[in-house]
Amino acid sequence: MSIIKYQKNPIISISQVKPSRPDFEVVGVFNAGTATMNDEIVLLLRISERPINTDKTCVLAAVYDKNTDDLITMKFDKSDENYSFDDSRIISSGEQTYLTSISHLRVAKSKNGYDFEIEDKPALFPQNEYEAFGIEDPRIIKIDDDYYITFASSSYCGVVTELAKTKDFKHFERLGNIFAPDNKDVVIFPDKIGGMHYALHRPSTSALGKPEMWIASSPDLVSWGGHKRIAALRDGKFDDGRLGAGAVPIKTEEGWLEIYHGATKDNCYCLGAMLLDLEEPWKVLKRSDEPLVEPSETYEKSGFFGNVVFSCGLIQSGDFIKIYYGASDESIAVVDMKIDDILNNLK
Repeated sequence: MSIIKYQKNPIISISQVKPSRPDFEVVGVFNAGTATMNDEIVLLLRISERPINTDKTCVLAAVYDKNTDDLITMKFDKSDENYSFDDSRIISSGEQTYLTSISHLRVAKSKNGYDFEIEDKPALFPQNEYEAFGIEDPRIIKIDDDYYITFASSSYCGVVTELAKTKDFKHFERLGNIFAPDNKDVVIFPDKIGGMHYALHRPSTSALGKPEMWIASSPDLVSWGGHKRIAALRDGKFDDGRLGAGAVPIKTEEGWLEIYHGATKDNCYCLGAMLLDLEEPWKVLKRSDEPLVEPSETYEKSGFFGNVVFSCGLIQSGDFIKIYYGASDESIAVVDMKIDDILNNLK
């Protein structure tokens, strides 16, 4: 199978992104939703920032405060035994976990799909209690003249999935929470099936369950039901730890082609593919035995959180696709593939 990682990867790095405020620094640009508009490719980037910290004895966390309608900075002393700082991404205690960075969404555009101009200001920024710890990992579909965006929001309430829409990627309307906590990796199919909208999602279950892929249906994109598990973890494979939807599914003659992410039990994230039935998308017809894309380059193996290849979007052009993916939770890269090659390698 011909898999061509762009020779100038990563195509977007931290150094290209301006912080949203002078007292912050950008620590990651990754996991972008994708769309086309006016002959341009649009990426809705996840930008991860943190307060600049010159005090090595403490860790800072930025949190949206609904009372002040602004971000506040919380300070945690590393010597405080009530908190754990073992994971650089989080500050945790027995009662509450905080994130060491806070994410927002920002627009980037390109004519050729490789060279992007990144806007200086956020497109969607935390602004309510469900977004207190940030918003992340957007996926985009277009219906008529509107682009609909699903994204995960983190807060004291847990992780919910919100829906927003825009016509121009300048003005956005939030449509509210569509999946309750804890749920993420929500990807809506681009077309109705049997008069209903469908979405893939990934509940984070209790000790009795596992982080696996589910499907739900909706008459209006807001009210979701009919939940079914469609894909489980597989022992000994690249998706034995967790799995979730990645890009918006592509409609082919053989079925819906879904590029998804799978992680091993030791948190190595790869991309795989599965084929879903055209009329009954809860039926998995075929699935990757081996990963399509796995961490192999330095920018994929080392970074803010290493050994990660994670996609939220792709762009189709005839028989070919460009998969845009986050590398090590720090940068964005792109890989080109032929759809038939992927289909022919599913079992």
